[in-house]
Amino acid sequence: MVSKAVAKYVHALHLKKYRTRHAAFLVEGGKSVRELLSSGISTERLIATAEFAEKIAAELPAGLPLDLVSEGELTRLSSLSTNNTALAVARLPAETPLRPAPNQLLLALDDVRDPGNVGTLIRLADWYGLAGVVCSDTCADPWAPKTVVATMGSFTRVPVWQRNLPEWLGTLPDGLPVYGADLHGDNVHRLTLRPSGVLIMGSESHGLTPPVEACLTQRLHIPGRGQAESLNVAVSAAILLDNFFRNG
Repeated sequence: MVSKAVAKYVHALHLKKYRTRHAAFLVEGGKSVRELLSSGISTERLIATAEFAEKIAAELPAGLPLDLVSEGELTRLSSLSTNNTALAVARLPAETPLRPAPNQLLLALDDVRDPGNVGTLIRLADWYGLAGVVCSDTCADPWAPKTVVATMGSFTRVPVWQRNLPEWLGTLPDGLPVYGADLHGDNVHRLTLRPSGVLIMGSESHGLTPPVEACLTQRLHIPGRGQAESLNVAVSAAILLDNFFRNG
Protein backbone atom coordinates (compact mmCIF):
# COMPACT_ATOMS: atom_id res chain seq x y z
CA MET A 1 0.00 0.00 0.00
CA VAL A 2 1.06 3.58 -0.55
CA SER A 3 1.22 5.94 2.40
CA LYS A 4 -1.58 8.41 3.08
CA ALA A 5 0.77 11.24 2.12
CA VAL A 6 1.60 9.69 -1.28
CA ALA A 7 -2.08 8.92 -1.95
CA LYS A 8 -3.02 12.53 -1.09
CA TYR A 9 -0.26 13.84 -3.39
CA VAL A 10 -1.39 11.64 -6.30
CA HIS A 11 -5.02 12.67 -5.88
CA ALA A 12 -3.98 16.33 -5.77
CA LEU A 13 -2.23 15.99 -9.15
CA HIS A 14 -5.59 15.27 -10.76
CA LEU A 15 -6.16 19.05 -10.44
CA LYS A 16 -4.31 21.63 -12.53
CA LYS A 17 -3.59 24.01 -9.65
CA TYR A 18 -1.64 21.30 -7.84
CA ARG A 19 0.15 20.18 -11.02
CA THR A 20 1.29 23.79 -11.40
CA ARG A 21 2.19 24.12 -7.71
CA HIS A 22 4.23 20.92 -7.61
CA ALA A 23 5.50 21.09 -11.22
CA ALA A 24 4.42 17.47 -11.60
CA PHE A 25 1.84 15.42 -13.48
CA LEU A 26 0.46 11.88 -13.66
CA VAL A 27 1.17 9.25 -16.29
CA GLU A 28 -1.25 6.32 -16.25
CA GLY A 29 -1.25 2.91 -17.91
CA GLY A 30 1.54 0.53 -18.83
CA LYS A 31 2.29 1.83 -22.34
CA SER A 32 2.45 5.48 -21.29
CA VAL A 33 4.58 4.68 -18.23
CA ARG A 34 7.08 2.74 -20.35
CA GLU A 35 7.25 5.66 -22.81
CA LEU A 36 7.93 7.97 -19.86
CA LEU A 37 10.71 5.77 -18.47
CA SER A 38 12.50 5.70 -21.83
CA SER A 39 12.18 9.47 -22.35
CA GLY A 40 14.10 12.45 -21.06
CA ILE A 41 11.26 13.46 -18.72
CA SER A 42 12.15 12.92 -15.08
CA THR A 43 10.12 10.30 -13.19
CA GLU A 44 9.56 11.11 -9.52
CA ARG A 45 7.74 7.97 -8.34
CA LEU A 46 6.27 4.77 -9.74
CA ILE A 47 3.22 3.00 -8.34
CA ALA A 48 2.63 -0.39 -9.93
CA THR A 49 1.28 -3.88 -9.52
CA ALA A 50 3.91 -6.46 -8.63
CA GLU A 51 3.34 -8.27 -11.94
CA PHE A 52 3.94 -5.14 -14.02
CA ALA A 53 6.94 -4.03 -11.96
CA GLU A 54 8.56 -7.42 -12.50
CA LYS A 55 7.87 -7.21 -16.24
CA ILE A 56 9.66 -3.86 -16.60
CA ALA A 57 12.35 -4.35 -13.94
CA ALA A 58 15.16 -3.86 -16.46
CA GLU A 59 13.69 -0.47 -17.51
CA LEU A 60 13.54 1.05 -14.02
CA PRO A 61 16.12 3.74 -13.20
CA ALA A 62 18.27 3.04 -10.17
CA GLY A 63 16.88 4.62 -7.02
CA LEU A 64 13.40 5.33 -8.42
CA PRO A 65 10.86 5.18 -5.55
CA LEU A 66 8.53 2.25 -6.25
CA ASP A 67 5.28 1.39 -4.46
CA LEU A 68 3.73 -2.03 -5.13
CA VAL A 69 -0.06 -2.05 -4.88
CA SER A 70 -3.08 -4.14 -5.79
CA GLU A 71 -5.09 -3.47 -8.94
CA GLY A 72 -7.90 -2.12 -6.79
CA GLU A 73 -5.71 0.39 -5.01
CA LEU A 74 -4.06 1.43 -8.27
CA THR A 75 -7.45 2.03 -9.89
CA ARG A 76 -8.57 4.13 -6.90
CA LEU A 77 -5.51 6.36 -7.37
CA SER A 78 -5.99 6.60 -11.14
CA SER A 79 -8.38 8.53 -13.37
CA LEU A 80 -8.81 5.40 -15.50
CA SER A 81 -11.87 3.22 -14.97
CA THR A 82 -9.48 0.29 -14.49
CA ASN A 83 -5.71 0.28 -14.16
CA ASN A 84 -3.93 -3.06 -13.72
CA THR A 85 -0.40 -1.92 -14.59
CA ALA A 86 1.07 1.33 -13.30
CA LEU A 87 0.85 5.02 -12.52
CA ALA A 88 3.83 7.36 -12.39
CA VAL A 89 4.41 10.83 -11.04
CA ALA A 90 6.58 12.80 -13.48
CA ARG A 91 8.15 16.23 -13.41
CA LEU A 92 6.69 18.79 -15.79
CA PRO A 93 9.26 19.33 -18.57
CA ALA A 94 10.73 22.78 -19.03
CA GLU A 95 8.68 24.80 -21.49
CA THR A 96 10.19 25.12 -24.94
CA PRO A 97 9.33 28.44 -26.64
CA LEU A 98 7.93 27.48 -30.03
CA ARG A 99 8.69 29.58 -33.09
CA PRO A 100 8.14 28.42 -36.67
CA ALA A 101 11.33 27.72 -38.59
CA PRO A 102 11.62 27.64 -42.39
CA ASN A 103 9.86 24.63 -43.93
CA GLN A 104 8.45 23.63 -40.56
CA LEU A 105 4.80 23.32 -39.55
CA LEU A 106 3.43 23.97 -36.08
CA LEU A 107 -0.04 22.99 -34.88
CA ALA A 108 -1.98 25.51 -32.78
CA LEU A 109 -5.16 24.78 -30.83
CA ASP A 110 -7.72 27.49 -30.15
CA ASP A 111 -10.11 26.83 -27.25
CA VAL A 112 -10.13 23.04 -27.68
CA ARG A 113 -11.49 22.10 -24.27
CA ASP A 114 -11.88 18.34 -24.47
CA PRO A 115 -8.75 16.67 -23.01
CA GLY A 116 -9.21 13.60 -25.21
CA ASN A 117 -9.16 15.77 -28.33
CA VAL A 118 -6.11 17.72 -27.16
CA GLY A 119 -4.28 14.46 -26.46
CA THR A 120 -5.21 13.02 -29.86
CA LEU A 121 -4.04 16.22 -31.57
CA ILE A 122 -0.67 15.96 -29.79
CA ARG A 123 -0.48 12.37 -31.01
CA LEU A 124 -1.21 13.57 -34.57
CA ALA A 125 1.60 16.11 -34.29
CA ASP A 126 3.89 13.27 -33.32
CA TRP A 127 2.73 11.11 -36.27
CA TYR A 128 3.44 13.86 -38.79
CA GLY A 129 6.69 14.96 -37.14
CA LEU A 130 5.52 18.49 -36.38
CA ALA A 131 7.79 20.83 -34.44
CA GLY A 132 5.29 21.20 -31.61
CA VAL A 133 1.82 22.22 -30.49
CA VAL A 134 0.84 25.66 -29.20
CA CYS A 135 -2.33 25.60 -27.08
CA SER A 136 -4.40 28.65 -26.23
CA ASP A 137 -4.69 29.34 -22.52
CA THR A 138 -8.37 28.30 -22.78
CA CYS A 139 -7.56 24.79 -24.05
CA ALA A 140 -7.73 21.70 -21.88
CA ASP A 141 -4.55 21.34 -19.85
CA PRO A 142 -2.00 19.39 -21.92
CA TRP A 143 -0.79 17.72 -18.70
CA ALA A 144 -4.18 16.62 -17.37
CA PRO A 145 -4.33 12.84 -16.83
CA LYS A 146 -6.95 12.30 -19.56
CA THR A 147 -4.92 14.38 -22.03
CA VAL A 148 -1.72 12.48 -21.30
CA VAL A 149 -3.49 9.11 -21.69
CA ALA A 150 -4.95 10.20 -25.06
CA THR A 151 -1.49 11.06 -26.44
CA MET A 152 -0.56 7.35 -26.22
CA GLY A 153 3.00 8.27 -25.25
CA SER A 154 3.43 11.19 -27.65
CA PHE A 155 3.62 13.59 -24.68
CA THR A 156 7.25 12.47 -24.35
CA ARG A 157 8.18 13.58 -27.89
CA VAL A 158 6.08 16.64 -28.80
CA PRO A 159 6.92 20.03 -27.25
CA VAL A 160 3.73 21.72 -26.02
CA TRP A 161 3.47 25.40 -25.16
CA GLN A 162 0.35 26.97 -23.61
CA ARG A 163 0.01 30.65 -24.34
CA ASN A 164 -2.38 33.51 -25.13
CA LEU A 165 -2.82 32.49 -28.77
CA PRO A 166 -3.68 35.86 -30.40
CA GLU A 167 -0.68 37.47 -28.68
CA TRP A 168 1.64 34.66 -29.82
CA LEU A 169 0.33 34.85 -33.38
CA GLY A 170 0.99 38.59 -33.34
CA THR A 171 4.72 37.94 -32.79
CA LEU A 172 5.13 35.76 -35.89
CA PRO A 173 7.14 37.04 -38.87
CA ASP A 174 5.26 38.86 -41.62
CA GLY A 175 4.50 36.61 -44.55
CA LEU A 176 4.40 33.41 -42.52
CA PRO A 177 1.40 31.30 -43.60
CA VAL A 178 -1.24 30.93 -40.88
CA TYR A 179 -3.92 28.41 -41.85
CA GLY A 180 -7.22 27.74 -40.15
CA ALA A 181 -10.10 25.35 -40.67
CA ASP A 182 -13.21 27.19 -41.88
CA LEU A 183 -16.48 26.08 -43.49
CA HIS A 184 -16.16 28.94 -45.97
CA GLY A 185 -12.49 28.40 -46.77
CA ASP A 186 -10.72 27.06 -49.87
CA ASN A 187 -11.34 23.43 -50.80
CA VAL A 188 -8.27 21.70 -49.36
CA HIS A 189 -8.40 18.99 -52.04
CA ARG A 190 -7.75 21.59 -54.74
CA LEU A 191 -4.72 23.15 -53.09
CA THR A 192 -1.03 22.28 -53.07
CA LEU A 193 0.08 22.92 -49.52
CA ARG A 194 3.60 22.91 -48.11
CA PRO A 195 4.26 22.02 -44.46
CA SER A 196 5.40 25.48 -43.42
CA GLY A 197 3.82 27.96 -41.01
CA VAL A 198 1.02 27.35 -38.52
CA LEU A 199 -2.16 25.30 -38.80
CA ILE A 200 -4.81 26.37 -36.26
CA MET A 201 -7.66 24.11 -35.20
CA GLY A 202 -10.58 25.56 -33.26
CA SER A 203 -13.36 24.35 -31.05
CA GLU A 204 -15.60 21.74 -32.65
CA SER A 205 -18.70 23.63 -31.52
CA HIS A 206 -17.70 27.23 -32.18
CA GLY A 207 -14.76 27.19 -34.59
CA LEU A 208 -11.96 29.71 -34.23
CA THR A 209 -12.35 32.63 -31.85
CA PRO A 210 -12.57 36.04 -33.62
CA PRO A 211 -9.13 37.34 -32.47
CA VAL A 212 -7.46 34.17 -33.76
CA GLU A 213 -9.51 34.12 -36.96
CA ALA A 214 -8.30 37.66 -37.70
CA CYS A 215 -4.70 36.34 -37.84
CA LEU A 216 -5.33 33.82 -40.64
CA THR A 217 -3.69 34.19 -44.02
CA GLN A 218 -5.66 31.30 -45.59
CA ARG A 219 -8.83 29.43 -44.64
CA LEU A 220 -9.09 25.72 -45.41
CA HIS A 221 -12.30 23.76 -45.95
CA ILE A 222 -12.79 19.98 -46.02
CA PRO A 223 -15.69 19.30 -48.41
CA GLY A 224 -18.25 16.75 -47.28
CA ARG A 225 -20.86 14.77 -49.19
CA GLY A 226 -23.25 13.71 -46.44
CA GLN A 227 -25.47 15.38 -43.89
CA ALA A 228 -23.19 15.53 -40.82
CA GLU A 229 -23.05 19.01 -39.37
CA SER A 230 -19.36 18.89 -38.52
CA LEU A 231 -16.28 16.74 -38.06
CA ASN A 232 -14.48 16.00 -34.83
CA VAL A 233 -11.58 18.47 -34.46
CA ALA A 234 -8.94 15.72 -34.35
CA VAL A 235 -10.40 14.04 -37.46
CA SER A 236 -10.39 17.40 -39.26
CA ALA A 237 -6.78 18.02 -38.26
CA ALA A 238 -5.75 14.59 -39.54
CA ILE A 239 -7.34 15.26 -42.95
CA LEU A 240 -5.74 18.69 -43.23
CA LEU A 241 -2.30 17.51 -42.10
CA ASP A 242 -2.41 14.70 -44.63
CA ASN A 243 -2.93 17.27 -47.36
CA PHE A 244 0.09 19.26 -46.15
CA PHE A 245 2.30 16.18 -46.36
CA ARG A 246 0.70 14.46 -49.35
CA ASN A 247 3.42 15.60 -51.75
CA GLY A 248 6.30 15.22 -49.30
